[in-house]
This record gives sequence, structure tokens and C-alpha cells, in this order.
Amino acid sequence: MKAFDYTVREQSGIHARPAVKLAMESQKYNSRIILFLDEKTADASDVMAIMGLNIKFDDIIRVEITGTDEDTAYEGLRDFLFNRLPY
Repeated sequence: MKAFDYTVREQSGIHARPAVKLAMESQKYNSRIILFLDEKTADASDVMAIMGLNIKFDDIIRVEITGTDEDTAYEGLRDFLFNRLPY
């Protein structure tokens, strides 16, 4: 298992557009990718699950990756969230 934390930097949080892009990025990998926010969890490949977390500005989400390509998924998702997440 690989994991990292990400602090949401955009004022509008992770709304529909970035949730779709995050789900699409997550679907590139075979590993199971789970997002954690407080007591809630979401499958990162499911747009509605991501939106159900109601992620807001300054929230810290934990990303946990487990599977055969977890190293690749870890690098790809870190790059996506820290450098390419659209708002």
C-alpha cells in the first residue's frame, strides 16, 4: 500500500469538473484507490462517490493505493493532484 495526503488549494474545492478528471485519472490504474476525508471514504474512480465527500478548500484528503501497479498509480496521482488538477 502507498498513501499520501493532499491539501485542497482551490477555493471552490473539488466540484464536478475536477471530480470527473480525478476519476478518469484513477481509472487509468489497476490498483484500488480510496480517498479519505474525516470519517468518510470514496472510491477515486467513482465521480459521484468523490462528489459525495463534499471536498472543500483547505480540506486534507488522504489517498491510499493498493494493487499491482500501486507505485505507478502513486506517482501518477500525486502528479495529477499537485500539478494538473483542473478547477
